[in-house]
Amino acid sequence: MSDPHDADAIRTALAEIASLLAPAHPAVAEEVLRAHDRPHDYVRAFEGRLADRGIDEPVDGLARIALVDALDTHGLLAEFDWKEDAQEIRARLRTLGSRPSVDPWVLFEAEEMLLPTEEFLHACGRRYREVGAALAVLDIASDCYPVVGLRAFRVDELTALAGRAGFPVQHLGTGRRRR
Repeated sequence: MSDPHDADAIRTALAEIASLLAPAHPAVAEEVLRAHDRPHDYVRAFEGRLADRGIDEPVDGLARIALVDALDTHGLLAEFDWKEDAQEIRARLRTLGSRPSVDPWVLFEAEEMLLPTEEFLHACGRRYREVGAALAVLDIASDCYPVVGLRAFRVDELTALAGRAGFPVQHLGTGRRRR
C-alpha cells in the first residue's frame, strides 16, 4: 500500500512544476492535478487527446502525460519525434511561449543543422545556455522528446521537483539526466 504522504508530496511537486513551467496558465496545473487526483475523470475528459497516445484508461505516469499535453496546448512545449528534421525543431522551438528574448539561432553553425535529432537538440540546449535560457526534456517513457524552455537558473529547481514527482528530466546541452 502506498504512503499517502508520498502521494501528497508527488501532488505538490506536480503543481509546482506546472507553476514553474506555466506561471501564466493555471489551467496546466488544474489538468495535471486532475490526472493525479482523478485519473478516470481525466481520461474521460481528454479521451481524444489521449487516443493519439494509445491511452484509453489510467496508466502509470498519467500526470506526466497530462503535464506534457497541457504545456503543449498552451504553446510551452514542443514534442519531437526521435528522427525529427533540424529545420522542424528550429521552427517549433521558435514558437514556444517560453523562448528566450535573445535569439540563440544566430549562434548556430551551419554544420549543426545537419546533426541527428538527439545531437541537434543538445546543440540547441548549449546555444540556449549561451543566452541564459535552457531546454529540458520531460521524460514520459516514450521515444519522443517533449522539450520545454525555461531560464537557465531554474533548471536545478525543475530537476528537484521532477525527482519528487518521480520522473527524470534531461537537460539538453549539459548531458545531465536526473531523477
